[in-house]
Amino acid sequence: MSTTKNYAGIPDKFAQLETAKVVLIPVPYDGTSTWGKGADKGPQAFLEASENMELYDIETDSEVYGQGIYLAEAITENSSPEAVVNAVHKQTKDYIKRNKFVTLFGGEHSISIGTIRAFNECFDNLTVLQIDAHADLRESYEGTKYNHACAVHEASQTTNLIQVGIRSMDAIEKSFMDEEKTFFAHDMVHDEYWMDKVIEAMTDNVLITFDLDAFDPSIMPSTGTPEPGGLFWYETLEFLKQVFEEKNVVGFDIVELCPNPTDKSSDFLAAKLYYKMLSYKFISEAADDEYDNTYDVDYKTGTNGLKFDDDED
Repeated sequence: MSTTKNYAGIPDKFAQLETAKVVLIPVPYDGTSTWGKGADKGPQAFLEASENMELYDIETDSEVYGQGIYLAEAITENSSPEAVVNAVHKQTKDYIKRNKFVTLFGGEHSISIGTIRAFNECFDNLTVLQIDAHADLRESYEGTKYNHACAVHEASQTTNLIQVGIRSMDAIEKSFMDEEKTFFAHDMVHDEYWMDKVIEAMTDNVLITFDLDAFDPSIMPSTGTPEPGGLFWYETLEFLKQVFEEKNVVGFDIVELCPNPTDKSSDFLAAKLYYKMLSYKFISEAADDEYDNTYDVDYKTGTNGLKFDDDED
């Protein structure tokens, strides 16, 4: 996917699957998007930007790549939306069962159906934190329930779904929405306590699915369906840092980067966001003995909310 075999060009000793705490799975898929195309090129643009990013994080005074980040083979299945979701589900679950902190970079948001399904099967009482401009709650769209517009419908039925930044939806989605756990952008801008309210609604184990169109298009124009009135950089980091500090974030995916060859700023923002989220994850673990070495435990013990079924593949 990238010009080097390792994420961000990190040294080989930090990029080995056996010792890396983090796995990064690229999913270059754009099969159901309905307006701006190009999300399939997002992982490549993200990886190229990551290779040109400083690896010392000033805020956390850390170099999180030292925890080890393994760049997995990209999931290139594209025969059908359902087949893509199944491939994402299988590969994600395989790496979770190897006690890795699993992250994915899409690709359109439909890939998150597979991400969420895998984590929900492996972690008890899972909260899915969706940061997004769109509700993505349709039960089916354009003939399939594996459409980007259905990205969190399954999560709404099977997990503790919390939606943040929403500012675009169809009326039919209201029937699937828990408005007490939905934080609309037009309300957030007037509520100085919205971050605390979101965290209060979470369980201990949290999976983040981050659609880049959650950001305001003034700082993130390169998405398939940009919406005005979005989040800005520092408020987003403040919120994410608080989530990582107060909850056990078990993994995350980032989706919907549609790179523009004449503007690299969005690619770089996505690269920095990914690295920031890793920095928050591992600095919070180091500071909190409860979660220290989370991913050094044996999967079958069930430590830290992990579930295991001997009958599962």
